[in-house]
Amino acid sequence: MYEHRHEPLLPKPLFFRRLACHVTLGIGILMGCLAIGMAGYHFLESQSWVDAFANAAMILSGMGPLNPLKTTAGKLFAGSYAIFSGVAFLTTVGFFLAPIAHRVLHKFHFDSKR
Repeated sequence: MYEHRHEPLLPKPLFFRRLACHVTLGIGILMGCLAIGMAGYHFLESQSWVDAFANAAMILSGMGPLNPLKTTAGKLFAGSYAIFSGVAFLTTVGFFLAPIAHRVLHKFHFDSKR
């Protein structure tokens, strides 16, 4: 997917295209995670879609739930979703930063050969 260490540095327009692809895919992953959370809150806690969105977004961003949970299934879901969201969020941030880190490391390696 990325250029090998012996290949020249990717031109900036292509690098920005790669970065845009990573950001687009990462946002899609986060939206999928948000949809999972919304469905769980809506069906297990009988929350409206707006309240389910607010709770799922708060958990996904690391802030915590807004509404108190009433059912055992909802509480188990919320705990599991919180763990899942933490991993998904950090993984997505790494996915966003991967092209930048690769370019920096590739540039350092490329410059050391001159």
